[in-house]
Amino acid sequence: MVGVLGLILLKSTSVANHFKEKTAMTLFLKDEVTKENIKNLRASLLKEKFTKEIVYISKEEAAKFHAKDLGEDFVKFLGANPLKNGIDLYLKAEFVTPEKMTEIEERFQKNAFVLEVSYDKVLIEVLTKNIQQISFWLLLISAFFGLVSILLINSSLRLSVYSKRFNIKTMQMVGATKGFIRKPFIIQGIKLGMIGSFIALLGLAAVIYYTNKHIPALQLLSDYVLLSELFGGVLITAFLITWLSTYLATQRFLNLQTDELYY
Repeated sequence: MVGVLGLILLKSTSVANHFKEKTAMTLFLKDEVTKENIKNLRASLLKEKFTKEIVYISKEEAAKFHAKDLGEDFVKFLGANPLKNGIDLYLKAEFVTPEKMTEIEERFQKNAFVLEVSYDKVLIEVLTKNIQQISFWLLLISAFFGLVSILLINSSLRLSVYSKRFNIKTMQMVGATKGFIRKPFIIQGIKLGMIGSFIALLGLAAVIYYTNKHIPALQLLSDYVLLSELFGGVLITAFLITWLSTYLATQRFLNLQTDELYY
């Protein structure tokens, strides 16, 4: 349960970042800007921390694209090419927000080579708002089901320790320390947790394989970072939950008086 929700949460972030990084900010250049100026501008853009990719489109190339879309050569009709040389600037996902893109826009508007800065502000606002809402609900649902999983595992381990409460008290009465009594219970709990997590990982692997087969665009099997984070997270979560639950359960019965064991 936790693994599947983790997969959805991590992959939704990856998909959201993919869409963000496909949103371009176009810098239209002035006519008097030389090829050397353009070369220097491109080099400076590549050094910026917000740059993911840049694509230079000359006004001749832009005219060909527009002519293809319109189905006729508008340059011949007008007698001149009214378009401008431009650079499509693709930003890294963390910079694709209304606030940060406005800052970047204002910065480029002061650039001596740039005539105009253009990007779809409405799209950026809608995209940011929708991603925030989806992320919030995914986190809320993940937290809820994660809590349910923890409570179920904790209850099972507490019942296991409860069934041996008289053994625990007997060991205490003959002088065994709390650490000595607690150790085998914790080891057993962690073993069960690891077995359960490996079974869960097999089921999760089947879900990932099935999803990748039917929705190959998600590229789940090729995302090794995502898979390592997900599988590692499931193992670590299983270890922590079983260790903490067993520790608290044994601690409770270690602190009980003999006559309280019957209630």
